[in-house]
Amino acid sequence: MCCLFTTLVLVGPRAAIVVWGLAQPARWELAFSTFVWPLLGFLFLPWTTLMYVAVAVNGVTGFDWFWIVIGVVIDLASYSGSAYGNRDRIKGYGTAAA
Repeated sequence: MCCLFTTLVLVGPRAAIVVWGLAQPARWELAFSTFVWPLLGFLFLPWTTLMYVAVAVNGVTGFDWFWIVIGVVIDLASYSGSAYGNRDRIKGYGTAAA
């Protein structure tokens, strides 16, 4: 678990998905019945995918939904934060019309 955390901090959630998937493939097979959902999660919602795998082994109930929602919020914040950070690159977007 220490290596997963270090990878997550240094490289990001997609690298953590790859490392965790290689380290514990049985856990990923319990969480997902097909390869499509982890692939889509890797591409579009990596934090949500990590949170889901962390809580889905015994089924998602009760407080587990909190962690999945936290993953969704982090994913949305990363997308909106990058859009906000790049707003000056769009001509006329960051300036007020006079």
